[in-house]
Amino acid sequence: MKPAYRPARNQDPVGPFLHYLMAECGVSPHTLAAYRSDLMRFLGWRREHAPGPIEALDVGALRGYVDHLAGSGLAPSSVSRHLASLSTFFRYLVLEGKLTDNIAKLLTAPALWDRLPVVLGPSAVERLLAAPSAETRLGRRDRAALETLYATGCRASEVVGLRPCDLDLEAGLARCVGKGDKERRVPMGSRAREALAAYLKRDRPYLIARHPETEAVFVTRAGKPLSRMGLWRIVKQCAAAAGLSPEVSPHTLRHSFATHLLAGGADLRAVQEMLGHASIATTQVYTRVELSRLRQVHAKFHPRSAPG
Repeated sequence: MKPAYRPARNQDPVGPFLHYLMAECGVSPHTLAAYRSDLMRFLGWRREHAPGPIEALDVGALRGYVDHLAGSGLAPSSVSRHLASLSTFFRYLVLEGKLTDNIAKLLTAPALWDRLPVVLGPSAVERLLAAPSAETRLGRRDRAALETLYATGCRASEVVGLRPCDLDLEAGLARCVGKGDKERRVPMGSRAREALAAYLKRDRPYLIARHPETEAVFVTRAGKPLSRMGLWRIVKQCAAAAGLSPEVSPHTLRHSFATHLLAGGADLRAVQEMLGHASIATTQVYTRVELSRLRQVHAKFHPRSAPG
């Protein structure tokens, strides 16, 4: 069997984009391979037909690529998939500040972010949070990181970007810097505060002994800041240890955070603020997740839902 694709760090600009999809969006290695194939085809076409910096591309050039795909014999569904990959890539470049606008959105069908997110039930979350060892420094670090992800709903990049000065454990607040360098304060529950307090007091000073200049809350064995991919690997390892789906990623805890709040009766606007969404329409996807769950419950338990 052909091994699943994993991106190399030196493939610029596609490599960083694929790492982003793995760490922030929980995309599987097989799906990444499809994204890479689509984008390599586009970049190969661009070298010949639209050379120059990617920010110089315009809609006219992209329409030329659409014509190229259509004329190559691809089925309409395959053309649509190529354009969806391209739109997702351009959206990433906008988020990273490399482009000012996603011009590909004028050409494409719904992209990656339009699908319903993967969400864990409360009991599955408990199993995941209990997976790290309480007997080792790295295990306690991992537990604190997982608790922070679920308690705050922060993105992986926001969690690895936390500094001790961003945490007010007494008040139960974390200061996060999100997309567009927008800052927000997010509440944390007692479980996360306890895990963070124990790690910060007992383990982090030991881990950063060789690099006391390190500002990050979460650090590696060598005392360097934990990367987004490092956090992704921690979540994957803990999910496997807990017997959970290989699709679980840091973003799964963000999805679960939002869905569980709404299921408990939280106000949609409050959840939007905690997640750092610019538009409430983005947050409303979690109401669709909860509605989907309610439909399943209804179908299972209502006496007139079963087929006759």
